[in-house]
Amino acid sequence: MRAQPLIACHDVEASSRWYQTLLGCTSAHGGKEYDRLVDPKRQRTPYGSEGLILQLHDWDVDHHHGAIGDAKAKPYGNGVLLWFEVDDFDAAVTRDRALQVPIVRDVHFNPGPQHRELWVRDPDGYIVVLASPDGEAAP
Repeated sequence: MRAQPLIACHDVEASSRWYQTLLGCTSAHGGKEYDRLVDPKRQRTPYGSEGLILQLHDWDVDHHHGAIGDAKAKPYGNGVLLWFEVDDFDAAVTRDRALQVPIVRDVHFNPGPQHRELWVRDPDGYIVVLASPDGEAAP
């Protein structure tokens, strides 16, 4: 089983560029209405389904399934965190600083999984957590 999260965005192309910069991932679809972001080390299919980490969908496009949310209802993602374990945590923090995004919780140690975390907001206001691998920051 693999999770395939999808979030609604106001500007799919801008959000795609933002996530590609932050996570070091690549686009396996591209476009104004929809994009699939993949881990380039795991992408083995034309649409990147094996390495899929996040799908981006325009709020106003209903494709074949109807609307996926209400763009006027805020805050977006209330109660949901987009959580990414990254192998290159320090480099990801450097990429985050270059993006100059709003920080929710700066780099800190989480004693449960014994890793480091950084919590930020994406261009649509979703909370994104970058985490180093579990045990990476063990005392």
